[in-house]
Amino acid sequence: MTTAAAGSPRTYQVRTYGCQMNVHDSERISGLLEDAGYVRAAEADEQPDVVVFNTCAVRENADNRLYGNLGHLRPVKAKHPGMQIAVGGCLAQKDRGDIVRKAPWVDVVFGTHNIGSLPALLDRARHNAAAEVEILESLEVFPSTLPTRRESTYAGWVSISVGCNNTCTFCIVPSLRGKEKDRRPGDILSEVRALVDSGVLEVTLLGQNVNSYGVEFGDRYAFGKLLRACGDIDGLERVRFTSPHPKDFTDDVIAAMAETPNVCHSLHMPLQSGSDDVLRAMRRSYRSERYLGIIEKVRAAMPDAAITTDIIVGFPGETEADFARTLDVVREGRFSSAFTFQYSKRPGTPAATMDGQLPKQVVQERYERLIACVEEITWAENKKLVGETVEVLVAVGEGRKDERTGRMSGRARDGRLVHFATGDLAGRIRPGDIVHTTVTYAAPHHLNADGAPLAHRRTRAGDAAEAGQVPRTPGVLLGLPTIGAPAVPPAPVGGCAAP
Repeated sequence: MTTAAAGSPRTYQVRTYGCQMNVHDSERISGLLEDAGYVRAAEADEQPDVVVFNTCAVRENADNRLYGNLGHLRPVKAKHPGMQIAVGGCLAQKDRGDIVRKAPWVDVVFGTHNIGSLPALLDRARHNAAAEVEILESLEVFPSTLPTRRESTYAGWVSISVGCNNTCTFCIVPSLRGKEKDRRPGDILSEVRALVDSGVLEVTLLGQNVNSYGVEFGDRYAFGKLLRACGDIDGLERVRFTSPHPKDFTDDVIAAMAETPNVCHSLHMPLQSGSDDVLRAMRRSYRSERYLGIIEKVRAAMPDAAITTDIIVGFPGETEADFARTLDVVREGRFSSAFTFQYSKRPGTPAATMDGQLPKQVVQERYERLIACVEEITWAENKKLVGETVEVLVAVGEGRKDERTGRMSGRARDGRLVHFATGDLAGRIRPGDIVHTTVTYAAPHHLNADGAPLAHRRTRAGDAAEAGQVPRTPGVLLGLPTIGAPAVPPAPVGGCAAP
């Protein structure tokens, strides 16, 4: 007995944890499996033929979360012979064969460098009736050469690089993702065009350290050139990027943001700490003055820019004075949002063995004070927008209370979340459409627009959402680095490209 009926395709489900890079990798995993003949399981299906965990290793409880979820699946698998479980991503890269030792009912373990091997590993494990563990130490094929099943009809992730050359003492990512590898600009632009041709309005350029793009081929201004090149793509209405590193932030990127109409005036730039001593211990090669100087330049060029950040509380050795300096920088930075974290010890990182590990209660108390400070500022910044007209790209799943309130939700050009009333247009506005509306209320984490929309534009992305179509992009071949589209675009490939 197997879980799939005789002759019917096997079903799959991907469960994703972690950052935007993992979310995009999961789109590739879905594309690979569908290219191999699998079909996505219905959301209510509790017994898919294949369950893939795409894991994260950044947080301390990542291991517990994975093994807890694997434990829940063990009796399900026991009742359904033929079901397979695969574990990939950063935690798989880190733990390797330990996963099968701790959870012997797992069928496949694959790493961050060999996503493309998953269908073959599943076949091999099923044929041999034994677990397959394959972890590569370096990237064989750039992930964007793989087929991708996009999750959104209106917004798409585009990787411009993978890996990281930095050595932050709290971060395990470089050891799991490897050194930075940059894609050819022409290939990036080809992928962006393919997305736009399928109706996508917004792309987010992704990299572990997005603005160091070009380091591999020796052009420190490559990222600014890439932003400007995106401005020449007809039909591309919004360009975002994440996450830049302050040490690599150059004035030409600010100019490109300000002068390229479809590049959004939003910037997510991790701070991590406002204390120069802590930044030094973190091995972050900038100081608070440099960070605030970048913000000042951004706002001088784009007064409407919304700036968001990441902050870690409780790094080893952090004193009350260090923490106070972080609060000072938050107040000076006037962030529109901040992702705040309590320091999490990760084995294998230098910070894990540093002296001065702080008690949990100290970290928690500082964390709560940081949250209060951030929300005071984000609320004040959001209140400035009451009465302003905003352009909203209508989204799916952004507003958890929309069904009860009768609103829809989406993102303004600056990245802020907007819940808006539909008025007489109820039932006619689709995800992917564009709405102009007036802000009537501000909260720390969102804006409300409770009047009737001022304008509504139907889009190709909205048409695709209404038709239930999901963009699928084939792999994009690699080549030599050049800015701009190649004279003859590379032919797309279906399935895995050869390394």
